[in-house]
Parts: sequence; C-alpha cells; structure tokens
Amino acid sequence: MDTDKPRAGRPRAFDEEAILDRAVDVFWRHGYDGTSLSHLTDAMGINRPSLYATFGSKEQLFRRAFDRYRETRVAYIGDAFDQPTAYAVIEHFLRSSVDALTADDHPRGCLSVQGGLACSPENAGVSEVLAAGRAATEDALAQRLSRAVREGDLPDDADTRALARYVMVLSEGFAVHAAAGAERDDLHASVDLALRSVAALCA
Repeated sequence: MDTDKPRAGRPRAFDEEAILDRAVDVFWRHGYDGTSLSHLTDAMGINRPSLYATFGSKEQLFRRAFDRYRETRVAYIGDAFDQPTAYAVIEHFLRSSVDALTADDHPRGCLSVQGGLACSPENAGVSEVLAAGRAATEDALAQRLSRAVREGDLPDDADTRALARYVMVLSEGFAVHAAAGAERDDLHASVDLALRSVAALCA
C-alpha cells in the first residue's frame, strides 16, 4: 500500500457562501454581542464542531461574514465610483444606499453600523473591524472625488476629504433611521436636500 499517496479532501456537506449569508443575517439582526453560537448554528444549519472547523472562532466568522456583506450587500459602492461626475458619484452612492438600507430581503439598516457599536470591551476588535471598513469606504470616496478635482469636475480648492466624510455621515445616519423604521421616500427626500449642496459645490 502506498502510504505516501495524498488522500482526497473530504467534500464539505454545505455551501460555504450560502451559510455565510445566513451568518450575515444573524449578526445584522442581533449585533455581535447579541449573537449567540446557538443563533448561528441554528440559522446556518451546522453544528458547533463544523462551525469551529470551518470558520474558527465566532470573531473569525464575523470577519468572514463582514467581508461577504461588503462583497454582496454594498457592491453598489463600486458602481457609484464608476459614475462620470462627482455629482453622479454622490447621487448614486446616497440613493443606492437608501434603497439598500430599506430593502425587504434583509434586516433594515447597515451591518457595519449596527453590528458592533455596542460591543463589550473584550470584543473591541469587532468594532475596530467595522470602523476600518467604514474608513476604507470613506477613503475610496475621497480618492474618487480627488480625481474629479484633477479632471476639472470639482473646483481646485474643494475639500474632498470633508466632502467624502459628509457623504458617509449622511449614509450612516440613514442607516440608523432605516433601522428605526424610516420610510424609503422620506430618506430620498433627505438625499434631495443634500444634493442641492453638492450641486452648488460642483457649479
């Protein structure tokens, strides 16, 4: 018998992306601290040994779930950055954000806002992961707006960092209101007001 021959790996009995989507939903609904392992295993349809073997700890699972959330639920951000003008970038970002925050196929609001704002000190790493995700989005938006300055689409003296933060503050505020039950049309009305300021800056 050839003992050096590698054995084929045992195939997993579940779709990893599908169960990550279920984990996203659980963390989104309950927050990190409010989510128990029983919540996760019940929703994901796997037992604890399988969870640990596949994802490691609860925090490691959360990090994977947050990555999955960014790849799927907020993919509209990449589409916003592809818009041809600074105004169109910001409008697409904010309107797509409102639509996503109030969609019916997942919890209202935003995982990156609701997932870890009230974490206990021992879980501070989760809050840091979420804050880093928001900061990365803000930085990417600021870079896209800086490109608009170089292209002559925004004034040379435009504070692109402040403008990016303004957009992020609006989006994160919308997340809080959406989670509290605000209607989509009402949030879009707030976007209308914000875009007046953006239009004045771009003029």
